[in-house]
Amino acid sequence: MIAPSILSADFARLADEAAAVAGPGGGAEGGGADWLHVDVMDAHFVPNLTLGLPVVESLRAATDIPLDCHLMIEDPDRWAIGYAEAGAANVTVHVEAAHEPEALARNLRAAGALAGLSIKPGTPLEPYVELLRHYDTLLVMSVEPGFGGQSFIADVLEKVRTARRLVDTGHLTLLVEIDGGINADTIEAAAEAGVDCFVAGSAVYGAADPGRAVAALRESVRRTSPHRWAPGVAGSGASG
Repeated sequence: MIAPSILSADFARLADEAAAVAGPGGGAEGGGADWLHVDVMDAHFVPNLTLGLPVVESLRAATDIPLDCHLMIEDPDRWAIGYAEAGAANVTVHVEAAHEPEALARNLRAAGALAGLSIKPGTPLEPYVELLRHYDTLLVMSVEPGFGGQSFIADVLEKVRTARRLVDTGHLTLLVEIDGGINADTIEAAAEAGVDCFVAGSAVYGAADPGRAVAALRESVRRTSPHRWAPGVAGSGASG
């Protein structure tokens, strides 16, 4: 799965930028993006301010690509449900910010979204393995959250490998996602480690043809990774 990040898109043309990665047939089955990654930042949890719920609601009306909302915000327990109710396919919160993450996962699913949990590069995975049984996606940050265009932190791939083993052995049932510094030079290493979904910002929206960039990244994954996540599952909402 490829999830272009609109953090690197032209904010004045978000509907057009979404259409640029939709593919000729529309969405993943038509050769386009599987998800559209939306970074929500509040200038408190991270030192940057991007966009919020009104923009997500407008974007949802402008594209059929499932929205993958990554909330880099304080108090996600209060705010995250609104993004699920707005129609986001996946809503990811940070374990470092959530007060009652197990209850929050249940509430996100009840509101119709997949529930995602994200960990920063310096946050270990092991303390949260049992918590992840309540989540549908794990987002491993491969840069410090807050700004696009950063360099890939290769050390986080060990967390990806651990998560992959837990999924493959049946201890967890979730999608493994990675975000930060994903491009043509780094995506194969991430795929080999076991990533299912790749968030790519400047590698897509910095290209002359974002749609072709999505296709090229997907082909790199197909050559490298034995793991597959069905597009129909990705956009289907909560898994139960």
